[in-house]
Amino acid sequence: MKTIIEPFRIKSVEPIEMTTRHQRERYIHAAHYNLFSLESQHVLIDLLTDSGTSSMSARQWGAIMTGDESYAGSPSFFRFESAVRKLMPFKNIIPTHQGRAAEKILFSVVAGKGKYIPNNTHFDTTRANIEFTGAQAVDLVVSEGLNPASEHPFKGNMDVQRLIDFINEIGEDNIPICMLTLTNNSGGGQPVSMDNIREVKSVCEHYGIPLFIDACRFAENAYFIKIREKGFQNRDIPSIVREIFSYADGVTMSAKKDGLVNIGGWLAMNNDLWASQARTLLILTEGFPTYGGLAGRDLEAIAVGLEEIVQEDYLRYRIASTQYLGDHLFEAGVPTVRPAGGHAIYIDARAMLPHIPPMQYPGQSLAVELYLHGGIRGCEIGTVMFGRQADGTELPSRMDLVRLAIPRRVYTQSHIDYVIEAIIEVNEHKHNLQGMKITWEPPSLRHFTSHFEYCL
Repeated sequence: MKTIIEPFRIKSVEPIEMTTRHQRERYIHAAHYNLFSLESQHVLIDLLTDSGTSSMSARQWGAIMTGDESYAGSPSFFRFESAVRKLMPFKNIIPTHQGRAAEKILFSVVAGKGKYIPNNTHFDTTRANIEFTGAQAVDLVVSEGLNPASEHPFKGNMDVQRLIDFINEIGEDNIPICMLTLTNNSGGGQPVSMDNIREVKSVCEHYGIPLFIDACRFAENAYFIKIREKGFQNRDIPSIVREIFSYADGVTMSAKKDGLVNIGGWLAMNNDLWASQARTLLILTEGFPTYGGLAGRDLEAIAVGLEEIVQEDYLRYRIASTQYLGDHLFEAGVPTVRPAGGHAIYIDARAMLPHIPPMQYPGQSLAVELYLHGGIRGCEIGTVMFGRQADGTELPSRMDLVRLAIPRRVYTQSHIDYVIEAIIEVNEHKHNLQGMKITWEPPSLRHFTSHFEYCL
């Protein structure tokens, strides 16, 4: 069959509040033109993030009812731990309330002033948690990953030679860990190949540097390996996942993505000393090591979600539905990051709006217009998110993108067809869009709360 249908039926629905452009003009003005500040009820199609926005299955809702809320030693924790270890066989598995908590604890243990953390591309909270300790986050993605139009199948790969050169320049003693983000969110949701993971691990082993994986979208990355990398076509997804993590010394994980839940995450590692220090911080900031800031019912939902996320029928539908949006926009002449990513489509705002200079935030301007025109909420990933440097100066980011992140098991094809129509219509009047300026910003993670106005 040419049509790939959703591998599920819908048992419950949530009404959408239909709004007019006039209403949306008032809403976005009151939000200081920051889409994070909108009330979600005023959004028609919410593609701000795929984090924590998934629909849970009937099995997950059923598992919630079995959650045991004991403070210590809950059987829900051991079911969670077993489900994680089936895919990620690390010695120490430490639950947290979400991925950024795992990052905070990890970097509090291993990072600090004078340290450097290389990655293919750090995402916003990862970078912020590293820099909060005084360490520096370094991006070493392959050159194809910086070219939105490149059709390279694994644009999330780390540039291995640049990694070697960086280690030799900085010294391995100043690099406590190396990271790989799967899939590469900031670079367009692009996957990392198994061959690249092996090569990075080999370099890390040579220099005695532990390799950690930011595993938020590990299942989507595994599916890309299956369909794009030679030798994996006949492998099942769980075995590909286990091989990925066999090359890692630890992971940070937000279960709000490929855990198919609305809250939760974990930190896992083989280093017992680091794990002991991490558990001490966990107790101070999250909770006891057998719940880590989560209710027992959340641990149960994650355990089921980890079984469902590696089902090939689901992953085939997931990747195909994202590609459906990307291909239709590409065919209509809308510049996007190619090929389509796993969890999102990224519009190349800098290419679409060449009359708006990077320092006037073309991504933010486009994101605001998509909301005004169609009630669609996306997310700027560009100079607003990454332009501010650690020393307080500002530089244009390497790319100015608008991410349209698709929640898992939430929207139907008619919703996506509506998104396609709205974006094409915005593209037809793109020359009328204006640049924007920041009128107020916080000292860090400014994209979440900054205030904007149009440039005169």
